[in-house]
Amino acid sequence: MSTSPVTSVLVANRGEIARRVFATCRRTGVGTVAVFSDPDAASPHVAEADAAVRLPGSTPAETYLRADALIAAARAAGADAIHPGYGFLSENADFAQAVEAAGLTWIGPPVKSIELMGSKVESKRIMADAGVPVLAELDPAAVTEADLPVLVKASAGGGGRGMRVVRELAALPREIEAAAREAQSAFGDPTVFCERYLETGRHIEVQVMADRHGTVWAVGERECSIQRRHQKVVEEAPSPLVERLPAMRARLFEAARLAANAIGYEGAGTVEFLADEQGEFFFLEMNTRLQVEHPVTECTTGLDLVELQLEVAAGAALPAEPPALRGHSIEVRLYAEDPAHNWRPQSGTVERIELRGSTAEFEVLDRAGVRLDSGVEDGSVVSVFYDPMLAKVISFAPTRTQAAQVLASALARTRLHGLQTNRDLLVNVLRHPAFLAGDTDTAFFDTHGLDRLARPLADEQAEKLSALAAALADAARNRVAAPVNAGLPSGWRNLPSQPQSKQYTGAHGEYDVRYLQTRSGLIAEDFEDVALISSGPDHVVLDVSGLRRGFDVARYGDRVYVDSALGPVSLTAIQRFVDPSTVLAEGSLLAPMPGAVIRLGAAAGDHVAAGQPILWLEAMKMEHTVKAPAAGVLTELPVVVGQQVDVGSVLAIVEAEVAEGETA
Repeated sequence: MSTSPVTSVLVANRGEIARRVFATCRRTGVGTVAVFSDPDAASPHVAEADAAVRLPGSTPAETYLRADALIAAARAAGADAIHPGYGFLSENADFAQAVEAAGLTWIGPPVKSIELMGSKVESKRIMADAGVPVLAELDPAAVTEADLPVLVKASAGGGGRGMRVVRELAALPREIEAAAREAQSAFGDPTVFCERYLETGRHIEVQVMADRHGTVWAVGERECSIQRRHQKVVEEAPSPLVERLPAMRARLFEAARLAANAIGYEGAGTVEFLADEQGEFFFLEMNTRLQVEHPVTECTTGLDLVELQLEVAAGAALPAEPPALRGHSIEVRLYAEDPAHNWRPQSGTVERIELRGSTAEFEVLDRAGVRLDSGVEDGSVVSVFYDPMLAKVISFAPTRTQAAQVLASALARTRLHGLQTNRDLLVNVLRHPAFLAGDTDTAFFDTHGLDRLARPLADEQAEKLSALAAALADAARNRVAAPVNAGLPSGWRNLPSQPQSKQYTGAHGEYDVRYLQTRSGLIAEDFEDVALISSGPDHVVLDVSGLRRGFDVARYGDRVYVDSALGPVSLTAIQRFVDPSTVLAEGSLLAPMPGAVIRLGAAAGDHVAAGQPILWLEAMKMEHTVKAPAAGVLTELPVVVGQQVDVGSVLAIVEAEVAEGETA
């Protein structure tokens, strides 16, 4: 056990969490060491560290899950401590043991505590013996129709990996097999178990902090009920439910302290519960690490939890009582994904990520505002090998309503270019009447309709105006680059001529923007009461029915992003002439994201039914099924198991059957 201050920390992780730990280390004078896989070589966390060590390879199994390589990296860089972050090996007792055996300080709980909580099955038995309410686990082999629905869960790890809801008994073996594969890929442990699945409920967790001198803090509770694929999307402190039921907080805190004491806990940890609307709750699991959502606890307590981790690991004692709670904080996870299409993860280049206004980075907020904890910056590449979270955006304010308003406004005004994200969904959630009323159970997306919540912030009229702004900015860009007469408006003629024309597609449809620049000003078809005030390659100001509105325009190839107070808009410029070689064969099934082919469900020449799985892709530690769009013949299957494919690659071609009486 360490009894001296840490001087240099290697973070055995990547991206946002590495940057978060480094931020505290810089503030407290502690040295920093990063590790990186080959896809992460240009990651911001690598550039920020005092030293960085390459882990050869791309997949987690080759890199961040290799305990021997991580310890060797710490030794090579002269680090005297290892912080595991969250995910990967953060809850791996063997790794913690190896770190200590190497003479390094483990910034985490005792090995024994990790072992006891490492099995979610065993952890429930321990908690029941300690007097903590539990939801009993089920033996997968003994599940009956009466037990349905059940939740298949990975015994190791979390974050929604290796987790499946099963409502039909016949599907249970298949889902257990798939969950085990995901768990093995994400955590190196395929063990799964089952428990009764509650369709609705509140996911409430308590942050604990304990030292080796017997002090255990219940620092505050968080509510993390709004989830997708059993992974948290919106987190807040304090819980709206607990605020409505004040007596519940004392019982929650007591249960959390019982849990920590039962396993001799030290450091930062989280005890998670599933609660109902009456305030009854059941133990789900204990995460023996820092949580993704820890910033909301920091903002509502004034604590730097990473700093406390470092101090406790060095043997420091906590004060007798934690600080009092203050205000309200909400965190959202900004993902590169398409919520409207089954939360399909995205990969590629982040062209721009810019929160407007004053924003703190990795800092504890002490007044109303927004904090950004990001693992990417302009030009960063989101890899297929890891979770697609881009950033966490956190607000703090005196009241919950103001915290939601501040966060929604900041997100809506963020310039976010290059990848499709869940940004619009997050803003719609934060502004939804049910959210503002505190009605936030785990069925939120099902209750309120994912299709409605995922709608673009910009309506059709806003998108149409943005298309006009894009066309005018494009014309201004052409004039700036013109070798002669660059000062003249694009398309200017002494005599009337044909209007300029540009075509775009957007979320609401296709736009044919036709306009003339005349002596008396802009004449744009279908844009009554719109006048041009000014236009440049990057910014256009229009007068719309007497209101001046500014539009920021950025173009990357055929993709055009227009940001304004009317809402962010993403457009694709339509080319006048199409290369015939780029036209796809009818019936082509395209890769929805980059990934690896892990299984085939049919062979070339097979007759397939509509909806029949053709193959399975693994991307970002999740499995995705590619199905036949219609009944027909699988005429081509140009991929094999193990092959890496890019987004848009042709995976298969299904020639649809022609019904009798129809012509091909």
